[in-house]
Amino acid sequence: MNFQGSRRRGEDGIAMVIDFLLSNARLVLGIGGAAMLGIATLAVKRLIERAGRAADDEKVEQKMAESWEELSLVSASPEMIRKGIEGVVMKHVAKAARQQKDDLNQQPQMSKPESKSKRLQLCVLTLQERLQQYYHARAALTPHEVQRAQSLALDICTEIQGFLHSRHPDMPLGEMSLGGSLLDDLQVVTADHACLLVPLQLEASLWRLIPGEETLLTHPLHWMVRRVNLEYFPRGRSYWDRHLVGGYLSAEAVGNMLSKAVLETINWPSISSVMYCLIRPVPGGPDPRLEIRLRDEEGVETSDPPLFISMLPLLRQEDVVLTAQPELTSPWVNAWHLSLYPWETLRLAQLDAADDGRRRHTLKILKAVCRLNPALRPLHAAPLANLILHLSDGESDWSESSLHVRFQQCITELIGYLEQGALHSYFKPAVNLLSGLSEDQVDQMGFMLYCAVSEPEILLI
Repeated sequence: MNFQGSRRRGEDGIAMVIDFLLSNARLVLGIGGAAMLGIATLAVKRLIERAGRAADDEKVEQKMAESWEELSLVSASPEMIRKGIEGVVMKHVAKAARQQKDDLNQQPQMSKPESKSKRLQLCVLTLQERLQQYYHARAALTPHEVQRAQSLALDICTEIQGFLHSRHPDMPLGEMSLGGSLLDDLQVVTADHACLLVPLQLEASLWRLIPGEETLLTHPLHWMVRRVNLEYFPRGRSYWDRHLVGGYLSAEAVGNMLSKAVLETINWPSISSVMYCLIRPVPGGPDPRLEIRLRDEEGVETSDPPLFISMLPLLRQEDVVLTAQPELTSPWVNAWHLSLYPWETLRLAQLDAADDGRRRHTLKILKAVCRLNPALRPLHAAPLANLILHLSDGESDWSESSLHVRFQQCITELIGYLEQGALHSYFKPAVNLLSGLSEDQVDQMGFMLYCAVSEPEILLI
């Protein structure tokens, strides 16, 4: 008997049942259950893959029988379909979690006695202790690493600012500065990126910032900057009039101008020789970006990961910060992005200062977990920060001793948001921070998080 052919026919048969089951389940569960259905699909898919790895035909037939038995939900009621899907998911999630734990325990033994004792020590650590260890070993950066990256970024900032002042003295720019997670002590794993803020100075009488809800775009984060008073101050009165598109200041045009003025004009090889590092412009990206590689005293590149420095043009008006980020506002060349990062960061710092909490501590652990776990990598900082802000409205105890409780609660909350298909911004509820995720990404993240409900340690490997 041809094992490969038999397995393929079996898999096709189950696949047909799964498709029929899920298509009917979508009708009774609605769009809100899409995440659960996707997770169920992935769980059953993994079941089929395990069945396909059986050693002989008898095991294949046995696995096939179990699969058919578990999927006998087609003629059931809507409530039975829902419970059946959840049962399949939770059963195989528990199996997967146990298998991962067994695989870890069966890894080859280290030859060094200290490695063995260290591994045995890890086995008896509580979740609270594991989280603290993970924070210091993986999430938090050393002061030396942060200082070195900040120093490099500020040196390059000085070079760029001086060049722009000398070559474009009429360009109205504010003082450039370092911003983002590296400055706010929210960067994790490694200090590999920095952001240089380039504030544009606009004449208050000539320009008006228009909220996204008042524009034709109707997106709350897509603002526009309109040129006004043209009857009294004709075009050409403002330096930025040269970047008008359809009567609005174009974020894309401003970004392209800075990219050409800085990346393509400055003599970076000359600056590299003075700063004892290799500086290369990164072409083709959505924003002006530089790659910096360190050199040792002999001028040889080190093995340290490169530092990427991005230039971010921005506009400020009171507490409103608009940034030129075409990757977020495409295809609208005139749109500026309303950055909620300053509000989110300030709110987290205020909450922690008020109760000596560890919200930022928790955020850094979650960011490191998502960055190092391929399935969770699509979850960026913004959804995680807003997750903690929402959770803070109902939970007041963010002390260091409750770190493990809050971490597990974050996992549960994330599963809920994925099932709903929406995690609304804390400051702009109309914005869904999960809207950019694909169904496959939701499936992968949901499966991993369901595994972590019973075995949270698998996220800290």
